[in-house]
Order: sequence, then structure tokens, then C-alpha cells
Amino acid sequence: MSKPTDLVQGTVDLLILKMLSLEPMHGWAIAQRIKQVSSDALIINQNALYPALHRLEEQGWLKSEWGDSENNRRAKYYSLTREGRKRLEHELTQWRRLSSAIETVVGLA
Repeated sequence: MSKPTDLVQGTVDLLILKMLSLEPMHGWAIAQRIKQVSSDALIINQNALYPALHRLEEQGWLKSEWGDSENNRRAKYYSLTREGRKRLEHELTQWRRLSSAIETVVGLA
């Protein structure tokens, strides 16, 4: 099995916004879902995850409320705001443009 990929700055925000566009989740569930969907290639540790969640909430892109997790433990559930959905669309557009440009460069024969 290969080593997980280090994520570039800003990518964590995009991944969080994308996961929360699907359904509200608590932090640990967000990290686990990203890990699962990426076949363990993308692993977001708590040192990156929780500051990002806090920053995104401060920017008005996420809202949170306390609830019970699957284990009946208190957890803060995050969901996208209307502004968060707009930001996700902006981030996806930027990501597609950047990844296409990188693919063009690395695909040179």
C-alpha cells in the first residue's frame, strides 16, 4: 500500500466543503469519509481538520450544532451555509482549472 498523499494548502477546505455538501457530519466522520472515498490515499489529521472547520465556520461557510454521534457521544455537526455552497462552487471551478493545467504540463511528451 502506498503512503497517503500530503495535501496542499486549501485542498483540505475544498474536501471538507465537498463532504458537507452531501450531508451534515461531525469532524471525525468527515475525515473518515474522505479517507474511505480516496481508498486511504487522503488522510486528514486532527491538527489540520479542526482548525479548518473552525476557520470555515468563522468565514460563514459552515454552521454547526451539537448532536449525538453514532456512538451516542456528543459531537459538533457541521453543515454548509448558502455562502458555503457558493464558496464550494468557486473552489471547484478553481480546482478544475488548476488540475487541468497541471495535467497538461505533466502530460507533455
